[in-house]
Amino acid sequence: MARVIYKPRGRAREYSPLALNLYRGCSHGCTYCYAPGCMHTTSCAWHSTVTPREGLLKKLEADAREMEGDPRRVLLCFLSDPYQPADDVHQLTRQALEILGRHRMKAQILTKGGTRACRDFDLMRQHDVHLGVSLSFVTDEARAKWEPEAASVEDRVELLRRAHRAGIYTWVSVEPVILPDEALAVIRRFRRYVRFWKVGKLNHMRDIERGIDWPAFRGAAVKALDRAGADYYIKKDLLAARATP
Repeated sequence: MARVIYKPRGRAREYSPLALNLYRGCSHGCTYCYAPGCMHTTSCAWHSTVTPREGLLKKLEADAREMEGDPRRVLLCFLSDPYQPADDVHQLTRQALEILGRHRMKAQILTKGGTRACRDFDLMRQHDVHLGVSLSFVTDEARAKWEPEAASVEDRVELLRRAHRAGIYTWVSVEPVILPDEALAVIRRFRRYVRFWKVGKLNHMRDIERGIDWPAFRGAAVKALDRAGADYYIKKDLLAARATP
């Protein structure tokens, strides 16, 4: 039986040592999404049809049983959002958290799904799940342009507020950075609800990348994070990025 818990490669490895994708497809429709290319399909097809992966829970049970007690965290998810609208129906995320917790495996979430994730706070507290929110914008006008069907900025921030109050470990992924001023404002405005930050640049959209002074943004981001006394990780691509001639 093929494994569903896997070791990410490349840039994804900087996020988690292990990962699990629950769905094929993601209805959030982010215009910068890399998943269609990874899965050899079109953006239209990937964003318009979302289905549970075949036999996912049975395979996950087998993997988790074999990996019982493994201390490495499993990220849900890289190629689709664990709290996209389809999960309202299928609730694979809750079932996956139950399986991982039952086998003493640690999980972490990365979502743009907003407060629908609150329904699983009981499991997050019980099994020490780290809850991550993707947040690169402070204005919903900017968010709607790049992440048209994802949760609003306010809904994501409300999720962070509620999780922080509930004692759940919260982290934020400020990636991809598309509008540097917006990304910096995320760090400055919402730091009180966030335990850990990961910051990464935009990739695969060269025309936009060339218009950003990455060293200047990197310096400003580090300064903002240091001022906040935050724990953070700057991704390797951003550390290596140079100003465009």
